[in-house]
Order: sequence, then C-alpha cells, then structure tokens
Amino acid sequence: MKITRVEATALKTRSVIVQIFTDDGIAGIGECSPMNLDVLAHFVNNALGPLLLDEDPLEIDKLWNKMMFSTYKLGPHGVQPEAIAGVDIALWDILGKFSGLPICTLLGGSYRDRVLMYASIGGGAPLKPEEMVRKVEDALIKGFKAIKIRMDWGPHRRDIDPAKDFAMFKAVRELVGDDIPLSFDANNGYSVTTAISQGRRFEELGIYHFEEPVAQYDYAGIRRVTEALDVPVSAGEHEYTRWQFRDLIEQANPDVLQPDVVKCGGISEMRKIAVLSETYSKHFLPHQTQPTIGTLASLHVVTTIQTATRPQEYTGQRPELDEIFVEPVEFRDGYITLPKRPGLGLEIIPEKLKALAL
Repeated sequence: MKITRVEATALKTRSVIVQIFTDDGIAGIGECSPMNLDVLAHFVNNALGPLLLDEDPLEIDKLWNKMMFSTYKLGPHGVQPEAIAGVDIALWDILGKFSGLPICTLLGGSYRDRVLMYASIGGGAPLKPEEMVRKVEDALIKGFKAIKIRMDWGPHRRDIDPAKDFAMFKAVRELVGDDIPLSFDANNGYSVTTAISQGRRFEELGIYHFEEPVAQYDYAGIRRVTEALDVPVSAGEHEYTRWQFRDLIEQANPDVLQPDVVKCGGISEMRKIAVLSETYSKHFLPHQTQPTIGTLASLHVVTTIQTATRPQEYTGQRPELDEIFVEPVEFRDGYITLPKRPGLGLEIIPEKLKALAL
C-alpha cells in the first residue's frame, strides 16, 4: 500500500482536517491545531505531503521521523509539530482501518470503554462571576459532572484581578457543590507569589487541579508553585515533543502533564510523552479543545494508560462540526464512549467537508 495524496483543508469552524489517500482505497483522517489555519494547511500540503508520496502509510514511526527531521529547521515549537500531528493521526487511522481494529487496541488495549469528561469553559477574564455561573449552569444541564473554568489571559496580563477570580471560583463552587470536581485554569496569568496565595485560597474551596498558574516558559516558577501547594498543578499545553516534556518534568516538576495530541506531533509522540508520565508518576491529563477528531485521538491514547483516570477536557458538541461525520462523537450523561469501529471510529462525509472549507 502506498500514499497517493495528502490533503489538508482549513474549515470555517476554525479547524484543519487532514486526509491521506492510498492506492489501496483506504483513507485516513486527522486534525491539526487551529492556531493558524492557513499556515498549517499550507505546511501539510507543501512541506509534509511531498515527503510522504509513495511511502507505506503503515510505517508510522519511520514517517514521523522523516517529517520531523526533514523539516526540523522550520521549528519544533509550534507549526511544525502541529502540522505533523494531523498527518500522524491520519496514519494511525489508516492503520486501524487496514487492520480492522480501533487505535486503542493497536496501542495495547483500552482499560476503560467510556471516559468522564469535564466541561472546559473559557473566556473568564472579561466575565463577572454571575456570568460564569450561568455558563456553568448550562454545562450541568447538558450532563457534565466535572467543570473547569478558564481565564484565557496569557503570560503578558499578569495579576489583573485575583480578587474577582477568587469570587468567580467561589460562586461556581457554591453552585456545583462539593461533589463535582472543579478546576481553575489561569492560562499563565499570575506571578509566582500571586499563584501561590491564590492557590492556597482555592485549596480551601476544594480545587481539583490548578492549571498553568504562571507563564509557560517560567519552569522555575512552576516548580515554586508546585512545591508550595497541595493541589495538583498542571502544565504542558505549550510543550510539543518528548524532549521538551523531559525538560518540563526535570526542571518544573508539575504534578499533571497536559500534552495536546493536535499540537505535540500526534498520537505517536503523545504516547511517548505518556510513557514519561508513567515513568515519573505524573497524572496524564491532555489539553484538548477540538471536540471531534482531536478528542477521539486523545481518548484513544488516554484509555490505554491504566493510571489516566481523571476527567478529560471537552469543550462540548458543535453541531456544525458533527455534520461532517457519518457517526459523530457522542457525549452522553457526562461521558464519551470510545467507538469500537476501526481506526479513530470516524468517517468524513466529503460533500459536507467541502461545504465548510474556507
């Protein structure tokens, strides 16, 4: 079997879908990060696609290394691994369809058939506490049994209004009660001292995990926050390879690792990062805001890790994206059940994809 065509399509829904076609009639689908649609689609179509023509799609590790080290000087800190991710996921999808097995089985077997998902609710920075409460109420109505509120700041908006943040977290905690896991994502927006003091106040209210409390590049600061608090501190959304996660663990030592399968080079690299989480006894809790291909690709890896039992990130169903799949991802009563169909378990409807293309 040989690869005949690699095609990335940027969608109006802020998604980049990758399709790989073969001379055997088997096609695989993947997804890239949505950070820069045109650039990523161009990278896949013009830098990665030519490298894969006439190659055997089942030689996934060999092709991953070919893509990584043939384009390495174009940058292993963003566009390059995010583009490779979409191709790699599609290659795993082909392998699953070729073998008739779901990806989780190819990775060694699933420890659970369904996964508890947490509602990842962003945009907290400009909101009043009562506005965030209404968003959380809606998530509870939809069946979520775990919640995370995100501030969406970034490292250049430091310590804007910690008092409001705490009031928002407290109001949400009062709404959901003590039995629902509730996490807080500072999106890198605190100084070290503020993160520590804020984290201690969050601990009094039973925070489940404290995500990216300080700037992502401040490894020493992450370590100081981690060592000062009892709550699990998470990081890793801004890391892209196993080597960067090695450095994150050795220098910052967060409690929770959060790679993103559509950023970190796909399923192949995410599984290697998962091995680091097991080796260093870290919680494995991937970042994931792409609710279709990205979510299922992530869950195929997560379910193969015996210790990855925490609720996983989910931004909720998007009907306009669901329409492009024959059988879309199904969220029910707080859980996503991993499909047992070959590969990812998703099939694209070509005309629906074309209608959403930019």
